[in-house]
Amino acid sequence: MSDEIFMREALHEAELAAAAGEVPIGAVAVKDGVVVARARNRVEELHSVTAHAEFLLLHQLENLYGDWRMSDFTFYVTKEPCPMCAGMIINSRVKRVVFGISDPAAGALGGAFDLNAVSGLLWHCDVTSGVLAQEALSLIRNFFRARRNQ
Repeated sequence: MSDEIFMREALHEAELAAAAGEVPIGAVAVKDGVVVARARNRVEELHSVTAHAEFLLLHQLENLYGDWRMSDFTFYVTKEPCPMCAGMIINSRVKRVVFGISDPAAGALGGAFDLNAVSGLLWHCDVTSGVLAQEALSLIRNFFRARRNQ
């Protein structure tokens, strides 16, 4: 399976987030070539700053597998993780992160800064960026355009 196929699954989750009035960020976790969990932003719905797609995805996996170590998983996320999510991803030992659009203002895996590059950390994940970036960017732009027009 290709990165684009799994990113399309994450984009579908982002579309669900947008339909629910959430910032359209979606994520899926893949293990052995199979999507095993999926999540979308639910910050407004759950009234929680931690209800980012990546955070919810990790909690699903912890519950499914009974472990906090995620070294067998690849996370596909439509937008570069923020500092909170990037720290959680690194600390939970996610093997690989694939994201769509970079975030030069607040991204923490190479956008505004790179937590993954901190040499003293015990874990570093592989990072691939730019997968279906135009689709992810269009989704976010359309969401905020519609919100401004309301």
